[in-house]
Amino acid sequence: MTTFEGKAALIIGAGQNIGRQIAKEWARRGARVAVADISEDGARETAEMLRGLGFESCGLQCNVLDEDSVRKTIEAAEKQFGPLDIHMNNAGILSGGDPQDIPVSEWQRMFDVNVFGMVRANNIIVPKMMERGSGHIVNTASFAGLYPFASSRIHYAASKAAVVSMSQNLALHLMQFGVNVSCLCPGPVMTSSPDAMKHFSENYTMRAPGSHLWVKSQQETAKILSDAMEQGRIIIPTHEEVWKTLPGVAADPDAFIAKKHAEFLGGDNGKPSITQTVIDSINE
Repeated sequence: MTTFEGKAALIIGAGQNIGRQIAKEWARRGARVAVADISEDGARETAEMLRGLGFESCGLQCNVLDEDSVRKTIEAAEKQFGPLDIHMNNAGILSGGDPQDIPVSEWQRMFDVNVFGMVRANNIIVPKMMERGSGHIVNTASFAGLYPFASSRIHYAASKAAVVSMSQNLALHLMQFGVNVSCLCPGPVMTSSPDAMKHFSENYTMRAPGSHLWVKSQQETAKILSDAMEQGRIIIPTHEEVWKTLPGVAADPDAFIAKKHAEFLGGDNGKPSITQTVIDSINE
């Protein structure tokens, strides 16, 4: 049986953007997908879209800050489709500003959603997968968690670095139980998330992962993740170029940071280019 065909899946954070497109891609590949989101309307819209395409789906409300809400969401998904074969933690928040302007309360909020939101769900689902000897956990991180560039949102980058490490070590532990772990690391992807960002500084520079990169569409991202899951990959970047960047970071972190600093001083803030594919996907 394939990774998706006939499988029961839950995505928390699928009311819009990448999560919605992943739900669609998994359904196309044969999964029955429960979609959850802090926005119940968004979750229902995604589920209705999938059902309209002839797929099985249900929409659920979930607040990842509330352990009881997470538990009830998982129970509702299991009631609808049975034991979960695949679970994705995709809920997350983003805000920006210079480091000295980010309050401790925002650091706490960032980690509570981006890291502990995953922990709350995984602590419920992982033991069940271990007992059955099968399953697939997917966590969403970011390029910002892989190498330094996001000095305009270091609290976000730190939370995503935690997700990367958590996913790697969870994968190491769960291999012996037949449970897979994947960590989606989006680079530049066209979403509406920046529009909803909180800003804690005025006139600060938003720094991005690299001007050599192209913006991916949400549909491309969903396919990249799904293909890589079927290949059994753990760390899944949206852009393969990252594998050329990471060796330099590992070989000499100081030199890499100095190089980034020089680029920023020279006016290169790492803003990527937009492809025609992305423009076309927006107009679909």
